[in-house]
Amino acid sequence: MDYPFVPTQMISPENSAINVRLPTAPKVKLKGIAFPTEHGAWGMVFEPIVAALAVAFSVGGLWVAIAFVGAFLIRQPLKVLMAERAAGRKLPQGAAARRFFGIYTAIFLAGAAGSVIFVGRSSFVPLFLAAPLALIQIYFDSARQSRRLAPELAGAVAISSSAAVIALAAGWRAEMAVSLWIIMICRSVPSIFYVRERLLLEKRKAFSYYPPVILSLAAVLATAGLAIYGFSPWLVVLMMAVLAVRAALGLSKFSKRRKAMQIGVFEVVFGALTVLAIVLGYYLHY
Repeated sequence: MDYPFVPTQMISPENSAINVRLPTAPKVKLKGIAFPTEHGAWGMVFEPIVAALAVAFSVGGLWVAIAFVGAFLIRQPLKVLMAERAAGRKLPQGAAARRFFGIYTAIFLAGAAGSVIFVGRSSFVPLFLAAPLALIQIYFDSARQSRRLAPELAGAVAISSSAAVIALAAGWRAEMAVSLWIIMICRSVPSIFYVRERLLLEKRKAFSYYPPVILSLAAVLATAGLAIYGFSPWLVVLMMAVLAVRAALGLSKFSKRRKAMQIGVFEVVFGALTVLAIVLGYYLHY
């Protein structure tokens, strides 16, 4: 049927009983698709990479770092794609997630290819040891439970293996490379417990004081043991002691009120100081 021409002024809201609205596409925020929303995740991936490259730089290690960064970035759009698959339908953010997934996969593959070319096969042993932990994190991501304690710990230990791989790529002895990995674990694991409990404290919810403090003290003892046998600088032990004091005071009645963003910023500072302690300790042999 042919419809008569109707001037636009005749269907304006003022003189029309029917107000037609054209459907608009929902706005998609790219930030939550392209980058991880957890601020602490950035420190977990870059602290071991920066520290390892600073004390054990090599061309192969640089390619390893690129591969790890690519794998880290893949996780966020992959979470969106897994949510889309679970929903059984196309999500508004799905198209953007596929684009970023493709870009980050290309970065990862480039880093992996460079690593295979410039790095010996034995250097990848820590990566294979950490692979099950990475799979645990992916499983929880698929179940939309990535903020639980288990995947956070598994992901932190897995991503810290980059330090050992980079060190081995530079020709470090296996025990020294593993020691660097342990140092990064001693930094990340107690910090995860501390931040979780500190956020509960700030929300005036029930929290546990002792697990973060005990783990921080265990990190001091672990790095001290490494230092006694010459596998870690003593400056790293001092930094772990600083982190232990931070945990003890931060969860005590003497702590000042902090917003979540402020807690995150302080953790970035402590992470940078830890990297600095590692670098200075290895170069100054103290």
